[in-house]
Amino acid sequence: MANRYDAISPELQAFLEAQPVFFVATAPLATDGHVNVSPKGLDTFRVLGPRQVMYLDLTGSGNETAAHVAENGRLTVMFCAFEGRPQIVRLYCRGRVVVRGAEGWDDALARFPAQPGVRQVVVGDVELVQTSCGYAVPTMTFAGERDQLVRWAEKKGEEGLVEYRRARNARSLDGLVAPAPDPRCDVPTKG
Repeated sequence: MANRYDAISPELQAFLEAQPVFFVATAPLATDGHVNVSPKGLDTFRVLGPRQVMYLDLTGSGNETAAHVAENGRLTVMFCAFEGRPQIVRLYCRGRVVVRGAEGWDDALARFPAQPGVRQVVVGDVELVQTSCGYAVPTMTFAGERDQLVRWAEKKGEEGLVEYRRARNARSLDGLVAPAPDPRCDVPTKG
């Protein structure tokens, strides 16, 4: 039931861009490290071309994806159809993190609506696209985006977010250093 493709077709791009939620999976190289899966929403995903995608990463409780991608580049992005025809699409990628002040930051940020709490942008170079049936994925009706993360980021303010990232987003659960999303974060090296 699964099919493999070398690139994102226009039909798959339309499917990906229509989904209100997607999931990002990464893992460290260490076999005893924690595998991370994060749900994403809020209009933060873009297809740049048949073999490249990106998403706007908002400040959250951890920064596992950035730490894992910095260590080994492995990134999987998954979409499920919760309405309409059942389908699952997985994008197996080589990822990289674009942070404030880095080459490509302004261009990447311009692809998304302005949002508070922007931490970084994750770019995935697609190596394999896999579709599968999604027959066991339940049907659900999309009621709307939640605004709690946006309100939390607005309440923190820019300086509060910098401090939060410094304190809570500098290392993965397994101690890997995440790229500093902002030059003001002064992420310490492991030692």
